[in-house]
Amino acid sequence: MYFTDRGIEELEKRRGEEEVTFEWLAEQLRTFVDLNPDFEVPVERLATWLARLDDEDEDDE
Repeated sequence: MYFTDRGIEELEKRRGEEEVTFEWLAEQLRTFVDLNPDFEVPVERLATWLARLDDEDEDDE
């Protein structure tokens, strides 16, 4: 288990039943980066990865 899995598990336990939009998620990521500028690159990579998930499926065809 990676250290980050603990945070992911906490997120799932606390908010796993909620439904959110990507608009809401994007706003939360912007707020997080504003408060924690050192995390700008990892958050950008995560956002780009999430945005391009469907692109991987197209490459398999």
